[in-house]
Amino acid sequence: MTALVLLPGMDGTVALRRDFVTALGSRAECIVVPYPPGCADGYAKPEGLVRSKLPSDRPYVLLGESFSGPIAISIAATRPSGLIGLVLCCSFARNPRPILGSFRQLLPLLPFKLVPTGLLSSFVLGSFATAPLQSALRTALSEIPAATLRARVAAVMDADVSSLLSSIQVPVLYLRGTYDRAVPRSCSDQIARSIRQAKIVEINAPHFLLQAAPIRAADAVVDFLQALPPASDAES
Repeated sequence: MTALVLLPGMDGTVALRRDFVTALGSRAECIVVPYPPGCADGYAKPEGLVRSKLPSDRPYVLLGESFSGPIAISIAATRPSGLIGLVLCCSFARNPRPILGSFRQLLPLLPFKLVPTGLLSSFVLGSFATAPLQSALRTALSEIPAATLRARVAAVMDADVSSLLSSIQVPVLYLRGTYDRAVPRSCSDQIARSIRQAKIVEINAPHFLLQAAPIRAADAVVDFLQALPPASDAES
């Protein structure tokens, strides 16, 4: 069976992906690669960690969620053995909000741990917020040091793997949230323009697409997996 290797969003936890994994059920083997809470080096260490966890005994598909999109793109561009597909969920190839780059020098001063969960929830969940989702978000963020969050936000501000998109040779699925307030449509449009075999599926969901619409997301991913050519054909 083809494995789905899920690279989580900025929180880097397994917990916020459990509903999605449950929705996949027996239809797909999902391997979530969590990032250590103290991993405060932006993209370099998480990418190295992911590469060390890639299956070597069966074909696999990478799923880069939000923050992890540049990692998934970077890995896919090197065409590793076994990779037969790429899924990007509410993600980007370069800084989705360039204007924020001008505030980079202020990052050390921002009180990440003091940002009200309700405010953050409004940004990533919007009208899709529920008490369980807000509680899960609060718990996940409480486990991450402020220094790690700062490093990951800085990594997003500096992100630009656009030049690698043309090197991706496997089929690509982009899951786009209709009400994504964090990543604009221009990000998925850029990816679709740069990768001929990319397909965009829009889901009625916020930025936290896998969390707010796990069943619809799982169905879209399973459809994608089932449509992939056999591993031998993909590698030929």
